[in-house]
Amino acid sequence: MKTTIHTNSADQTMALGRKLGSKLQPGDVLALFGDLGAGKTTLTKGIALGLGLADDIHSPTFTLIHEHPGPTPLYHVDLYRLESETEVDFLGIDEYIYGDGVTIIEWADRMKSLLPTHRLDIELRLTGDTSRELILETDSPRLKAIIEELNN
Repeated sequence: MKTTIHTNSADQTMALGRKLGSKLQPGDVLALFGDLGAGKTTLTKGIALGLGLADDIHSPTFTLIHEHPGPTPLYHVDLYRLESETEVDFLGIDEYIYGDGVTIIEWADRMKSLLPTHRLDIELRLTGDTSRELILETDSPRLKAIIEELNN
């Protein structure tokens, strides 16, 4: 299933993330794609709020992975600084992907062939100064149901 959702501000992108986050479960993996400034971290902040996390969410560009404990932990991965899947392999990212929390991977194109089959891909595109187009795609029946709810 593939659908497109438009937002007109950072607040709307965060609100969409919050709604999405409230429906996620341990083991869910979200692969985020998009250029610098497309809104990947803003969406992640909203997802964290939806998961009930009050942590200060920011891009883990220099540490690569931030762990945010909570009822459902959030593993926020940023692969921007990596150049190959071999480098990703050294991170031990499987521990997060197959762990007890929700894993969000920014710059997921850096590990495309290593991504799990059942995941939600979200491509964020700038369509104006503050507007975004989010293309959501998954083959997972449960994640498809979540996408349908987001569209309503």
